[in-house]
Amino acid sequence: MQLSSLRRDWAANPTRELLAGAVATFALIPEVIAFAFVAGVDPQVGLFASFIIGIVIAFAGGRPAMISAAAGSVALVAAPLVHSHGLPYLLAAGVLAGLLQILFGILRLGVLMRFVSKSVRTGFVNALAILIFWAQMPHIIGGSWLTYAVLAAGLVVIYLVPRLTTAIPSPLVCILVLTIACVAFNLPVERVADLGRLPESLPFFSWPSVPLTLETLMIIAGPAVAIAMVGLLESMMTASVVDDLTDTTSSKNRECSGLGVANVASSLFGGIAGCGMIGQTVSNVKYGGRGRLSTLFAGAFLLILMVALKPWVSQVPVAALVAIMVMVSIDTFDWSSLRTVVVHPKMSSAVMLLTVLVTVLTSNLALGVAIGVVLSGVFFAFKVARLLQVETTRDEGGAAITYRVSGQVFFASADAFIDAFDISAAEGMSVEIDVSQAHFWDITAVGALDKVVQRYRAHKIEVRVTGLNAASTTLIDRLEANGAAS
Repeated sequence: MQLSSLRRDWAANPTRELLAGAVATFALIPEVIAFAFVAGVDPQVGLFASFIIGIVIAFAGGRPAMISAAAGSVALVAAPLVHSHGLPYLLAAGVLAGLLQILFGILRLGVLMRFVSKSVRTGFVNALAILIFWAQMPHIIGGSWLTYAVLAAGLVVIYLVPRLTTAIPSPLVCILVLTIACVAFNLPVERVADLGRLPESLPFFSWPSVPLTLETLMIIAGPAVAIAMVGLLESMMTASVVDDLTDTTSSKNRECSGLGVANVASSLFGGIAGCGMIGQTVSNVKYGGRGRLSTLFAGAFLLILMVALKPWVSQVPVAALVAIMVMVSIDTFDWSSLRTVVVHPKMSSAVMLLTVLVTVLTSNLALGVAIGVVLSGVFFAFKVARLLQVETTRDEGGAAITYRVSGQVFFASADAFIDAFDISAAEGMSVEIDVSQAHFWDITAVGALDKVVQRYRAHKIEVRVTGLNAASTTLIDRLEANGAAS
């Protein structure tokens, strides 16, 4: 079993894996450099992080074929710390964030992804596709007609080449053809070299130059927690998307710990913390990436490009990379959701649309997903609460009344449960509350049952509760709800 897993992750169709990883690498370059500016650091800090994270997580991660690198969501929460205290404190926060992520995986908290509904995941994917597309606008708006011409030519190559051959991924053909054309004709278009200072050497190990004091910990603790949570959330969401795309499973807990190890390594080699990159991951999977080899090569190839092939990479037209990112955004967007939004339940569609809206307006993936998850929980609670039913029957002599409760009693349905009992209607009668078809989930539910029983007793009405299941009885006993228990 172990041998077959190794073959699948590392030796299955290596040529296709390497080519897919190369496509992901070129898709990384413009985003990583842009995110570095968002965080307020040099481009090389983001590039160092990306190839270190890519290499480390290829071995340590739990989701084969997933691309992780310096990401915009992490850059957003890191920027205030950089502006207030500088890069060394960001690197220290990255180390602490990585340790927190390792702990998250060790505690097996990846299971929390089960609480993210499909509507939230769809909204997350669609919002990210929009943000990827929108991030390309600064490279397009205000450009010369040549910029638009190169962009259009890139899109033509990307979508036309697969009709002729699939031996080489069309984005690589796009890069090669447009770079040769722009260099040969000396076209005055923006090049990669114009985006910022590229690495001039290999990264080296260095402990963040911050004092090891309680004051330092207080400074970096908040940002570290934010970086850890945002990174985990985006990586878990990306892993789930790849699970769906490849119809395979992955270890979310291992991915949590693997991301932590990668972020510690990145920070100790002068790079910003990162997480899963859904656009580049979708691109990698689309062009055949299925194993860890594609992830490893995406990181290693970025190192080769930025250091060994730097003079050549510097001449790549930015418009060619923008064309790839436009393709990535188109492939990432779940177009079927536009059709199903009017077919799916209104609550599910509302969750998806609100997740998209919040994420796009705030550019904060974590906030969008968090609101989507909360809204999903609220809608679910309302839906389950409406399923609670209380039926009333009286015996022929009018001496007894029975309430048959069915459904789930919890914080959202507790008030409806209480309102179903009419004290005045039971005057001079005995009352039986049959809960054999109900389940009491929490302290609010137990309190509601206890309140009903105590009300009847306060009016000198005999009442008994029957049919409590074992779990509900245990909860009542634990909470010492004396009225409900008797």
